[in-house]
Amino acid sequence: MRYFIVDDDPASRNMLKKIITEGDIGLVIGEANSGISSLSPIATMQPDVVLIDFLMPELDGIETIEQLRKKGYQGQFIMISQIINKEMVGEAYEKGVEFFIHKPINRIEVLTILRKTAEQIRLKDSLLAIKESLANITSIKPIYKKQSVKEIVHSILSDMGILGEVGSDDIVAMIEFLFDQKDSMIQLPPLKELYEAVATKSGIPFTHLQKESKAIEQRLRRTILNAMNNIASLGAIDYTNPDFEYYAPRYFDFQEIRSQMIHMQEGRKNFAKMKVNIKKFLQVLYMEVQEKYNEMQTKR
Repeated sequence: MRYFIVDDDPASRNMLKKIITEGDIGLVIGEANSGISSLSPIATMQPDVVLIDFLMPELDGIETIEQLRKKGYQGQFIMISQIINKEMVGEAYEKGVEFFIHKPINRIEVLTILRKTAEQIRLKDSLLAIKESLANITSIKPIYKKQSVKEIVHSILSDMGILGEVGSDDIVAMIEFLFDQKDSMIQLPPLKELYEAVATKSGIPFTHLQKESKAIEQRLRRTILNAMNNIASLGAIDYTNPDFEYYAPRYFDFQEIRSQMIHMQEGRKNFAKMKVNIKKFLQVLYMEVQEKYNEMQTKR
């Protein structure tokens, strides 16, 4: 692996270079003390991996990544930061950062993450080679089975390990209800209205709507909390687990997941108390189901 280090702290750059060299995991082909000064050499040399600090003057890590992508850099980014908050982590994931190294720099953490990154890159290259080989063998177009809204929701809930939970049927009913509306919605209606609409559609009498709405909310909260625990467990065991990397920053408040991971890694018996954001979960789920459903309609 060929690495490039971007950090305004020379001590951090030297430490990372020493870990990479002594660990015999690759070659550091360049370094820069700012985001701006890194743009040209990275675009020219195209290293496999860029280790980049989050907090830097002029261009921070996220802004530098955006500029490098515009310049055509296709490699992997690893973010270096002593700041962990849900906004930063979420934005970093959106920009393509898949791994984090925390400051103060720890040799074992750096070696573990860089080895996982190298393995992931090799795996992607292997899969690409297989895909290209198969493309040369046959030109038969795949036959796509169109899934219903319910089947798409079930697939996502299954990934989170909550398909059999008591609130999973409520979640399916809500997404189906939203799809039944004539106009595609960008924002969900108020949760209370959504609960009442689903309860009414299921045949609950008007006099029991308020009671059923509260029951729906409790079931949803319990089910989403179980999903958060499941995702946190995946991350605590393997930070690079694909389900963790995908669902943790999109569906939940990442700081809550992160706190639970720390709680688990410290071996505490009781779960941490986590805040459940029902509206965010349903909003992201609805948009993802809508995207997958529309994508299938265009396939032949």
